[in-house]
Amino acid sequence: MNETTDKRKALGRGLESLLPSRPVAGTTPQKPEGGGRYIPVDQIDPNPYQTRRQINEESLHELTESIRVTGVVQPVVLRPAGNGRFQLVAGERRWLASKRAGKATIPAVVREISNAQAMEITIIENLQREDLNPVEQARAFERLSREFNLTQEQIAARTGKDRASIANFIRLLKLPQDVQDLLEKGTISLGHGKALCGLVAQPEQLNKAVHEVTTRNLSVRQTEEFISKIINPESAELTQERAAKTVDPNVREAARNLERILGVKVDIQDRKGKGKIILKYSSLEDFDRILDALSMQSKG
Repeated sequence: MNETTDKRKALGRGLESLLPSRPVAGTTPQKPEGGGRYIPVDQIDPNPYQTRRQINEESLHELTESIRVTGVVQPVVLRPAGNGRFQLVAGERRWLASKRAGKATIPAVVREISNAQAMEITIIENLQREDLNPVEQARAFERLSREFNLTQEQIAARTGKDRASIANFIRLLKLPQDVQDLLEKGTISLGHGKALCGLVAQPEQLNKAVHEVTTRNLSVRQTEEFISKIINPESAELTQERAAKTVDPNVREAARNLERILGVKVDIQDRKGKGKIILKYSSLEDFDRILDALSMQSKG
């Protein structure tokens, strides 16, 4: 059994344990298959603890068409909100799609659920569907900690994540808003965000790193190396000096010859006669010149 399956089981147990088994009194005579009852969609209010800010429109459209034809298979979870109204706890997409599909009612399970339980259920539901971006997850975990005084260990136990992951997510909220926006849009990944957290105390260097990551499309590993050089410049220079001393003189001379011919920076990485040649250009003119030079060599 792999780690993903184990976490799925942990999430499932967490969600079921948060749902009280005692339903609210006063069920209606009409019951959908699988339990619960039908609730008018216009008597349901949104979930105030919903941590997801973005919904995939294409996915929601597909769900709407499915519900239009076959109805809602899995009931949503609601709690009483007073004055004959209900508050959504789990199943936001099903509720939105049902309204778009023109459904008057939706199958629902109504339970007496506390604010803390409502928020935990919302987070767990989204995590089970992998439906939150890194910043949304970070906000959700931070809110559980701030509003309900849960420790990172308690949050980890309820969500199936390890405590270190919870801490890393919450650290993302220390990044400037513009960097958080990049994470939410998927322009940079969680791995990039975790690496950039190391420069939070150096705003100018952080901006420089973000620019490098986005314009050069750096991988997470390249980003970590770039940030490491900023944080420990002396160590980086020492590493470069050591690397330069170990380069075969013939390889170094070959790189210099190529630089003179091509007019760009050349890096030859050689290990026992095997390796690669990296040509670094800074403009389209450099790029064209490299292509021209290589073309002439191939024709010759």
